[in-house]
Order: sequence, then structure tokens, then C-alpha cells
Amino acid sequence: MQTYGEVTQWLFSQTPVFQNQGATAYKPGLAKMQAFSARLGNPHQNYPSLHIAGTNGKGSTAHLLASSLQEMGYKVGLYTSPHLLDFSERIRVNGQVIAKEYVVDFVQEYHSFFLSEQLSFFEITVGMALAYFAQRQVDYAVIEVGLGGRLDATNIITPQLAVITNIGLDHTEFLGDSLAQIAYEKAGIIKENIPVVIGEIQKETLAVFKTQAKEKKAPLHFAEKTQLPEFPLDLMGSYQEKNKRTTYKALQVLFAEEELPQKAIDGFAKVIKNTGLRGRWELIDQHPEIVADVTHNTEGFKMVAQQLKEKKSEGELHLVLGFVKGKKMEAIFSLLPKNAHYYFCAPSIPRALAVEEVIIIAENHGLNARAFPSPANALEMARQVAKPKDFIYAGGSTFVVAEILS
Repeated sequence: MQTYGEVTQWLFSQTPVFQNQGATAYKPGLAKMQAFSARLGNPHQNYPSLHIAGTNGKGSTAHLLASSLQEMGYKVGLYTSPHLLDFSERIRVNGQVIAKEYVVDFVQEYHSFFLSEQLSFFEITVGMALAYFAQRQVDYAVIEVGLGGRLDATNIITPQLAVITNIGLDHTEFLGDSLAQIAYEKAGIIKENIPVVIGEIQKETLAVFKTQAKEKKAPLHFAEKTQLPEFPLDLMGSYQEKNKRTTYKALQVLFAEEELPQKAIDGFAKVIKNTGLRGRWELIDQHPEIVADVTHNTEGFKMVAQQLKEKKSEGELHLVLGFVKGKKMEAIFSLLPKNAHYYFCAPSIPRALAVEEVIIIAENHGLNARAFPSPANALEMARQVAKPKDFIYAGGSTFVVAEILS
């Protein structure tokens, strides 16, 4: 393995990748990650970090935090997953993706360790990120949880601040089938005496967070109680308002400041420019207006459905949708507008939900459904059918959006 392409291909093919394989790639537990970190010299101990968990919004919140910290003059490492177009998007410093040479050198140096210890793809990438941030001497690292929290590979860090955006019924096969059970898993990132910010107050999860915070003597803060001044945000989805409030509160707690400096506020209007964030209600064309959005679960679609209602007043709706297995399809479809044109597809990954299955559920909900072999085919048909004042929404899965953006 000499080139970046060869190295990333090996990572995708030789190690379990959850985004492609699902359950067979999920390796919960911290022992292997702790051993890997020790082998690397525990690089995460060289800089302060912020740890972000949650069912929805954790990626956007991580990018919002990174952008604000950058505007304040800090060098900021940002680790998120999954990527949309290229592996390197997962690891950034001040918005710049990880150097390809570093990826090649890292995999070559630790290749035998990966194999002997049977590390997962996610464990490898977390270790790579933590080591890269140390080499680049970042002032802060913003670390997004992969799945859950308590047993997630990122949970070897002791951050300066933990953030839990919200709790929803996603990944129930791993995290539990109730909001309280899932909250317990995500509350696993709460550490001794480390403040934690909760993005949404939910009656089913409140007691879990209070109990865990009390046990750990962790100061507990609720973003919903924060008075938010007016200032612009460059992320378009209406669901971003919650992430905006959560991020604002997190920065208040981090710096122990009631009123944030203007530079921090400026970061909210420069998230895309500063961090390269894509796929969040991203406008990719006009006349007709086309938006690509990675929303993929019931809680997310509650917000999307509301925004689609607002769009309908301007013209007809066209929805290009594909999904992966394990989502609450009946619940998602019950939220979608009946009087819209649907173009169903399946992303080209093993975890994709077959379009034939999607069509059956859609027809049971009385939706005007057509099947297409790929997201690109589905979007092309939507473009042909839609009038200039119509609105096209493409999403249902990160992988649908990735194929469309590519």
C-alpha cells in the first residue's frame, strides 16, 4: 500500500465499516481503543477536547462549535463521521482535511497492529484523528461520537465539556428500544466533574441525565432555557435552530461567559466556509430549487416535514428518497406529505433498504411512488418532471446525499 487510494481502499475492504455493513461492523467496548491509544502515546491528552453525542444534530453542532472556536482565533481539530465524498472529510484542522500523506504513513506504520488487535474501521479512524490533532498541535479538538456514547471508541477522551443534543429512537438494535435506555448510553460520555450541556429537555430522558450527572458530580446545563440573541446562521434547515441554541449554550459554559464575544457569534454565519460542512439542507440548484439533506430518522423527519409544508405553498413537492435498513419506516412515512411526487431509490451500499420494500410501504401509505435504480436516476427524473417553481428534496440517507453530491 503506497498511495492514498490504496490505503483507503484497504481500510474499507479489510476492516469492518459500520456505514457499509451495519451490525457486523459494530464493535462496542473501549478496551481495544484504549490499547491503541496507549500504542500511539495517548495523543488526546495533549489538547483540550469537546465531546458531542446525540441522535440528531451532533454533526451540525460539532461543526458549529468548531467554526466559532476558529473565528475566536483557535486552531481547531474536528472529527466527525461518516464522510460524504472522501475519507479525509472525517478529520479536519481549521476546516482543512487531513493530509493524504499522513493517512498513508499512519496506516503503513500501524498496519500490523490493526490486524493483530483486530481493530474496527472506526477505531482506526478515531486513533488517526487523535494522533493527527496532536501532531498539528491544535488548541481544541471537537470530537463527534460515532454511535451511542458509553461504549463508543471516542469515549476514551476526558473532555472539557460534553454535549448531548437530543435523544430519539434510532439504532435501537444497539442502544435499546426506549428513550430512557438510549439516553443512558449517550449519557455515558458524562465524566467526573466535567460540565455537560443537554440540547433538548425530554420528559423520558430528563431523570437519566440528572442521575448520571449527580453520580459524576458533573454540572448540568440545559440549552432550552438559554436566552438566545438574534444573529445569523448560514445553515438553512429549520432544525438548525435547535443546534444553534445548543452550541451557544455550550460556548457559554466552556468559557464561563454569559455574553459571548463577537468573534464567537461570527462563527455561526461562517460554518460552511470554516468547516466544509455539507449535506444539511444544502441548496444544490435553483429553478427548480433542489435541496440535499442527510436527515435519516423519525425525529429528523418531524422537522423536515414541517419545512416541506412551508415549501408547498410555492409549488409542487418532489421527494427523492432512499434508506438504509433498520429505520422506523412506518413512522417516517406517516410524517411525509401525501400530495407529493416520490422517486424512491437505494444507495449503492450493502446496508441499503431494497427499493422494492420501500415502494410497498409507500403505497400502503397512499403515496405516489416510483422506483429508480439509483439516486442519480431518481433525481434526474425529478428534474425532468418538476416545474421551475416546484421544490425537490433529496435525502433519507447520508449515502443517497453522497451519491447525489458526487
